Amino acid sequence: MLRILAIDVGGSNVKVLTNEQHEPRKVASGPEMTAAQMVAAVQVLTADWNYDVVSIGYPGPVLHGRPVAEPKNLGAGWVGFDFAKAFGKPVRIVNDAAMQALGSYTGGRMLFLGLGTGLGSAMIADGILEPMELAHLPYKEGKTFEDYVGLRGLEKLGKDRWRKEVVDVIAVLEKALEADSVVLGGGNARLFETPPEGVRLGDNANAFRGGFLLWKDAAELRKR
Repeated sequence: MLRILAIDVGGSNVKVLTNEQHEPRKVASGPEMTAAQMVAAVQVLTADWNYDVVSIGYPGPVLHGRPVAEPKNLGAGWVGFDFAKAFGKPVRIVNDAAMQALGSYTGGRMLFLGLGTGLGSAMIADGILEPMELAHLPYKEGKTFEDYVGLRGLEKLGKDRWRKEVVDVIAVLEKALEADSVVLGGGNARLFETPPEGVRLGDNANAFRGGFLLWKDAAELRKR
């Protein structure tokens, strides 16, 4: 069996798990953490674990398996960093929302929306993962989707109005993207005691499952 280390990189913590372990481990991150520091911290954290390959959920845009912009809530030095060389293992990198989406997938055309500081988004269509950058698209009144359903929107609108805006945004994106199902993830998804009709709440643990699935092909995902 291929032994996979999944790394979920966040602004507060970096969490890790392999497909042979049952309990994740974490280390604090923060606004000063560079890519090299993350790798060093993970290597210390997993010194007694064995793994063959690495999956990384990165909190920023990723193109062709490489970060294309520095993360907002971490240090510098992520774009252009050679993660495979640093780990000495093959590495696959996707946006963190895409990794959690993959772990939440149950078939068909699924839209994943991550409600956190911003708005993460991804689509999986018949086993094909399509990371998306919907957050900064214009929505209404000259503002973006993220302005309404990200942390700024929550702080400005309050929980009740914010939840209504989330429901409205889901309806717009679900129709536009012809999604069969919608999953809400991210830290602020917990503010829904009951998910909106036709919507499923995700689980942060799905990020690890997604990291493991990054090493499967689309044909295997369609069978799920």
